[in-house]
Amino acid sequence: MKRLLLVLFLGFAAPAFGAGQASRVELPKLEVTVHRVKADALQLYEVNASGSVHASLPTVWRTLTSYDNMEEFVPDMASCRVLSRNGNEVIIEQFGTARFLFMSRSIHLVVRATEQPMSSIDIALVSGDMKHYEARWELIPIPETGGTRVIYSGRLMPNFYVPGILGTNIIRGDVERMMGAVLAHLERQPALPKQSEMARGLVGGVQNP
Repeated sequence: MKRLLLVLFLGFAAPAFGAGQASRVELPKLEVTVHRVKADALQLYEVNASGSVHASLPTVWRTLTSYDNMEEFVPDMASCRVLSRNGNEVIIEQFGTARFLFMSRSIHLVVRATEQPMSSIDIALVSGDMKHYEARWELIPIPETGGTRVIYSGRLMPNFYVPGILGTNIIRGDVERMMGAVLAHLERQPALPKQSEMARGLVGGVQNP
């Protein structure tokens, strides 16, 4: 389930170091926590995940806002497409598969992404197979490496039955799987030319390449 819902955003490209160059600064490993919380009479799953990459902030932003390409690297996502854009608000439709033990279920979501260029993306549910879904991606530059720290937080509850404690473990596993796949993809992305990094990154906030 979360492998579909954690769908929107993340990116980075890591520069290669040849002979005679200093090795990269070691980055913090992926961290993921999932808890059940009660809000508005609903038992929600609260998710927090973070990881760091060697990619520059503009490269990360460009990748995370290229929504139409998400199915190429996000596990169990069948399609992701932009339905409309109005300034910094984007309506996105997603189709994917949620897997629970020996069962699988098709998932359809329409969400609104509100972009703050080079900084954050807030996601809100418009319609689909969720009782509740809200999320936020934050991007923080890392001066020591020239890379970016990516932070995800959100609350969700599907509109179909999910077992309590077992559901928490399943969602945590899905978050780790999705984030790992996305970060690995971002590591392979080419960096933007230095002279145009900032300009291209800001353009990505109002119009995808």
